This record gives sequence, C-alpha cells and structure tokens, in this order.
Amino acid sequence: MESKSPWSEVARRVGIALSFSLLALLVTLTLIWEPGASRVSLKEGDVSPYDVRSPRKISYVSQVLTEKAKAQAAASVGEIYDPPDPYVARRQLAKASAVLNFIEAVRSDPYATLDEKRLWLGAMEGITVTGEVLSALLSLPESRWGVISSEVLSVLERAMRNEIRESRLPEVRRAIPAMVSWELDEVEVRVVASLAGNLISPNSFPNPEKTEEAKKLARESVNPIVRSLEKGEVIVRAGDVVGPLEVEAIEALGLNKTPLDPYKLAGAVALASTVTLGLALHLSHFQPCFLLLFAFFLVLARFMVSSQSFIPYLFPIASCAALLSLSAGKEVAVAGTLALSILSGYMAGGSLELVAYWLAGASFFLLALGKADKINLYLKAGLVSALGGLGVILAFRLPWSNLNPLEIATAAGISILNGLISVVLTLGVSFILGSLLGFVTPLHLVELSRPTHPLLQLLLLKAPGTYHHSLLVASIAEQAAERIGANALLTRVGAYFHDIGKSLHPYFFAENQLGGLNAHRSLDPRTSARIIISHVKDGLDLAKKYRLPRQIQEFIAQHHGTDITPYFYHEECKLKNGAVEDDSCFRYPGPRPRTKETAIVMLADSCEAAVRAAKPSSPEEIEKIVRKIVKEKLERGELDESGLTLKEIEEIRKAFVTALQGVFHPRIQYPEVEGSGQD
Repeated sequence: MESKSPWSEVARRVGIALSFSLLALLVTLTLIWEPGASRVSLKEGDVSPYDVRSPRKISYVSQVLTEKAKAQAAASVGEIYDPPDPYVARRQLAKASAVLNFIEAVRSDPYATLDEKRLWLGAMEGITVTGEVLSALLSLPESRWGVISSEVLSVLERAMRNEIRESRLPEVRRAIPAMVSWELDEVEVRVVASLAGNLISPNSFPNPEKTEEAKKLARESVNPIVRSLEKGEVIVRAGDVVGPLEVEAIEALGLNKTPLDPYKLAGAVALASTVTLGLALHLSHFQPCFLLLFAFFLVLARFMVSSQSFIPYLFPIASCAALLSLSAGKEVAVAGTLALSILSGYMAGGSLELVAYWLAGASFFLLALGKADKINLYLKAGLVSALGGLGVILAFRLPWSNLNPLEIATAAGISILNGLISVVLTLGVSFILGSLLGFVTPLHLVELSRPTHPLLQLLLLKAPGTYHHSLLVASIAEQAAERIGANALLTRVGAYFHDIGKSLHPYFFAENQLGGLNAHRSLDPRTSARIIISHVKDGLDLAKKYRLPRQIQEFIAQHHGTDITPYFYHEECKLKNGAVEDDSCFRYPGPRPRTKETAIVMLADSCEAAVRAAKPSSPEEIEKIVRKIVKEKLERGELDESGLTLKEIEEIRKAFVTALQGVFHPRIQYPEVEGSGQD
C-alpha cells in the first residue's frame, strides 16, 4: 500500500512554488529581452561561435596586459640572500674539532677491534664516508694523521669564509679537493675532502622580506600599458577560446551591456508577477506540460511579435490554445491563452488589435476543434480561426482606413496562413512531442481504441471473458464520464486496457473459467490473492512493452487502488479463526485513483463485476448493489485523491444504474413449442 509522507507533500508544494517562480522569472526576462540587440554574451573560457569585431576605434588601459608585464618584471627579480653568517663557520669548525677528536680517540683505543672501530666511525652523526676513507683513517700513521687533521680545519675555515647557498652546496664540495695542500698524497686528499665536505654547511640564506620588496619595486616600475583597437579589428575569431584579454576588450567597448530602463524592468516584473499569480491560482492541479507549452510559446512570441510587417499576425497562439486544451483541459487552455495574449500584446507595444486578433483566432479554433478526434476537425478549426482573425482585422481597420480589395485579400491570406500554421504545429507537437510533454491526444486515443490493437487482440484470444468484461466496463464508464463532463474518450480507452494483465494467467479469473473449473480450489488464499493482485503488475509490464501512453498505464495501476481482495481475505480469516494481522498480501499496491477518469473506471469495474456475479432479478437489486459498491469505496478512502465531488459521485452512480439495468435486465423465458422447428 502506497503511503505519503508529510515531507513528500512539502516537497511537492515547494516544487510547484519554485516552478511558478521560475515561470515568473522567464516571463520577466522575455518581456525585457530585445532579440537582435547588439550584445556579446561571451565569458572567459567560452568558445566563440562568431567573430567579434570592434565597432569603433578605441584606446584603453589594459589591466590584463599591465598585470602581465608586472608579473614578468617581478619574476625577473632573483631571490635576495643575506651576507654569510660567521656564526655558522664557527659552529662548523667546532663540530670539525669534535669529529677529529672522536676519530683520534677511536684510532688510539687499544681494546677495540678493527671492525668495531670501523663501525664506530661509520656511525658518526652527520658524517658519511666511504669504506676507502674509513680504512685510511684507521691505517694512517700518527704523524700523518696530525697533518690531515690540521688540513681539514684549514680547508674548512677557508671554504666557510665564502658565501655558500643551499643551491651551491654541491658545487662548493666539488671544489674542495683543489683547496687541499699539494704536499698530501692522493689518499690523504680524499680523506681531507671527505671530512671537510661533510662539515661544510650553507651560511647564506634567502631573505623573503627583501626579495618581496624588490619584486614590489619591480612591479611598481612598470607603466600602464595602453591597448588600441581599430574599427573593424577582430577581437576574437569564431572557434577561438575567449581569454581574459578578449573579455576585457568586449567590456571596454561595452559590447556585453544592454541598456535597461528601470521603469521598463519594474513594469515587466509587475506584469509577470500578476499573470503568473493568476495562472497559479487558476490551476487546480500542477501540470508540468502546461508550463513547458506556455514557456515555449512565450519565447516564440518574443521572436515573432517584435518583428515588423505581418509577422506578428502569424503567431500561432491558436496552436497553444489547442495543445493546452488537449493536455490540460479547456479551462486551463482559456486561462493560458488569455495570459499569453496579454503578454504578447505587451511585447508588441500594447497593440489592442493584435491582442483581439489572437484571442479571436484561439477562441474560434477551440470551439471548432470539438472533441479533436478527427483530422478534418483540425482543418475545420484552422479555417474557422482564420475567419475569426480576419473579422478582427476588418473591424479595426475599416472604420479608420479605406481598405482596397488587395489589402483585404492580403489580410485574408495572412489569417488563413496563421490557421494552417496552427493546425500543422498542433498536429506536429501532439504527435511528436506528446509523449515528452506527458499527454495523449484524442487522435492517439482513437487509434488505441481500435479492436486491431495487438494488446486487445491478445486479450480477446487469451482471456475472452475479460475482453468482453472490459468492453462493458468501457461502455458504462464512458456514459458516466460524459454525465459529469470528464474525458469520456480517455475513460473508454483506459477501460479497454485496464485488465490486460489478466491475459497472462486468464484461467485464474472467474470470467474466463469455463465449465465451472476453478483454478483456485487447489491453492491457499494467500497464493490465490497473490495471483489475482499480480494482474496489475503484469498489465503494467505489457503496457510498457507495447508503449501505451502514461495516462493509459494509470488506469491499469489505479483501477483497484489500495483495496483488498475480499474473497481470499475472508477465506484466510476463516483459516485463522479471526482477523488477519497483516493484510498486505491481500491488498493491491495502488496508488489510489488520482483522476476522475481512473476513479470512474474503478467504480465501473467493481460495479459490473458485482452485478454480473449477483445475477439480479430486478432493477432495484442492481441499484442496491451499485449503491453498496460506491459507498464502500468512499468509506475506504479510495476516491479521496480522485478530485471527484460528492455530487459527481452521485451522478456517476445514477449513470451506472441506468447502464447496468439496460444490460442485466430480466429476460422472459419463452415456452418451448413442440413442432415449431425453433431452438
């Protein structure tokens, strides 16, 4: 059973409010937008779809070029270092003395083995020496060790007098061998270079403050760069990526700005808010297709009514009226057409003639279209719409100007062309975009109602009892829909398909069981209920497979609502000797009917089945059964979301009684006459 959370209702209301707010914004932007205005709406990173040229000669200070030059000047300033720090040299010389003393102590240790001495010397902190140097340190005579120690201190002291930066440290270490006395042999030179090289440390460090100050002075020394553009010079070519320099040039030329009168903006906001609020209050149910169609024709009007000559008279507002009527009903169509005419008249400079012309054409089109279930009705509507529009033109022009026959013929031709455009656009949108906009047209419904439809043929072959039941339900439901002013054609076609799921397991349903065979006798109530309920899901699967419109699928999903299968539920109660705690397996998944048409089919389906099963012998019995079914559906809340009023429900009940009495009336048993030759 489907349940609605409070949050889902809040989300729905917020979505509706947001949708109409966006519509108001769209209306405002459309009213203040001027097609064809010289305006460049490119931003950095866009790929330009066209060439942008300078409309005039201009010179301006380019912040982009100036900043680029300043950045280059700052980048050319090298890092500034402080002078050599003498403390570093003294620290390293002290460390060198400590290292040399440690080596001397290791060399003179009489108790340590050679391996231990090598291990100790190799573990000196901050000193890394090769195996060759380790061997030399331990094998040098005492007389030579004193010379080497003195040379290490001398070389280190001379090297640390120079400026040593971190980046130049490897270079300084490579130069150490050349600083060693020529009196030392090759092995001794390597020992001195290794020890002194390990002890050399940077003594000059970067000064961030001085470096930043120098960069700042370099940036400030750059003069502003003036960029000049000649008239007609290309700023950005089609296909090129728009960069900051191009955006700056467009802004300097003012190509990205459109002058906007604040009073015009205020007027547009006021009109847009009024129209949108009126539409929101008029629509009893939120219909996305209405917003899409209204937005489409509003933008189309912006392009057409701003033109000169006869183009505004070709604006196919009658098509908008027809499509709104087909998708949302005539009341919504009237409201939407009136709003669109007012907005279009505003965009056309407040032309009363154009507003009257559009309203007359749309009204005549709707009146002539009728049920819109035949192509010739569309052609008739287009012609009648043209006559209405021509009448308005003549009414406005004749009293103030002498129209010659050619001008009258031109006006007639424009009106007829408008009617033809409206017919073609209505048929095109309804057939091509109908599924995207979420509605099904009467012409499509007529096609679906043909007995040759594959699903109806499948139902006839697999479940003939269900097929004829569906025909009867469709007949009585259509009569009820006509009685309350609902969509009778949609109701009839929805009833045709509401039970197509039974074609997959036909013999589990009473109307298809022949010879008294009951497939449920060998099954427990829960299994039987599951099979019965599954015809809804099976029907939806078939509907999706055969691409039935969404509105028809709603009849399949909603025709049982969230009701239970009473027979099998009561059988289960008998087995349990009481009520079943969890009745979910006996309850249809829903949702409950959400339109008047699906609710009518639900009631017709239940009433027809109940009357057929009861085999009433009098009209009073039929009325009693129908009244009982309708009352139960009301009490269980199955009609709460359908939008039906109590008055409409009563009219539906009366229509059912009349129709069912005509079908299940008592028959007279004629006596058999012997020898008559009649069966």
